[in-house]
Amino acid sequence: MARKITLAVLQSALTDDPDKNIKRVSDLVREAASKGADVILPSELFEGHYFCTTQSEENFLRAHPWKSDPGVVAMAKLAGELGVVIPVSIFEKAGPAYYNSVVIADADGSLLGVYRKSHIPDGPGYQEKYYFRPGDTGFRVWDTKKGRVGVGICWDQWFPEGARCMALQGADVLLYPTAIGSEPHDASLDTAARWRRAMLGHAVSNVTPVAAANRVGEENGQVFYGTSFISDHTGEVMGDLDRKQEGVVIATIDMDEVDRARAAWGFFRDRRTDLYGPLVGPQSEKG
Repeated sequence: MARKITLAVLQSALTDDPDKNIKRVSDLVREAASKGADVILPSELFEGHYFCTTQSEENFLRAHPWKSDPGVVAMAKLAGELGVVIPVSIFEKAGPAYYNSVVIADADGSLLGVYRKSHIPDGPGYQEKYYFRPGDTGFRVWDTKKGRVGVGICWDQWFPEGARCMALQGADVLLYPTAIGSEPHDASLDTAARWRRAMLGHAVSNVTPVAAANRVGEENGQVFYGTSFISDHTGEVMGDLDRKQEGVVIATIDMDEVDRARAAWGFFRDRRTDLYGPLVGPQSEKG
């Protein structure tokens, strides 16, 4: 029997009311499940507006311990009811530490654990280093009831090392919840195309399907450009949404075909780890 995984990505405009957002995402999860989705990906930090545009102490009140976060509680219950896997993006409070995290709700409603965002951006409109510590979990792959799922978070998606780490751990698919849009310091800068190209490169180089879920709409002058998508293991886009659409896109992956292609291309067979020392060495150039 062929091994297949049906992925769904959700795209929506979001308010700054957690209850309304959880309800909106729940409705989209139900829609995706009704269309046969196995793994359903909401966007990054979907419980509210993307608050990292400024540095404000009040925003720390948005954080919760991962097991009791309202979005996690709601999505875990929904995952168990519908028999689907949902990576849930949250602002996590862990004692005195704060992280940008994803909690994996498995298809029986159980929580498999937490991944904490490894790469934390710091720039105009994306001042995340004020709020989040760099993650301490390392890159993780989750053995869910629907397949092995690797999840990075937003800025992680630009780094080929993260994608390769998850692929080496046996990820069937790579998923990236995201919140990205306009650049406040440069109105002429539109990163949507290169954002997608970066992840399509991960798909090709790791022979692994990739999906990304972004938000849309304007929040306090920042416009989020959507363009959420699912690609196959060759980097071909199987389904996507535009810059303003709200809704669900789904695609079914034949994992037997992916496994054959991955073996045939030899990217993992021909790796030269003996030459890759500079990847973890100092960044300064040698004289």
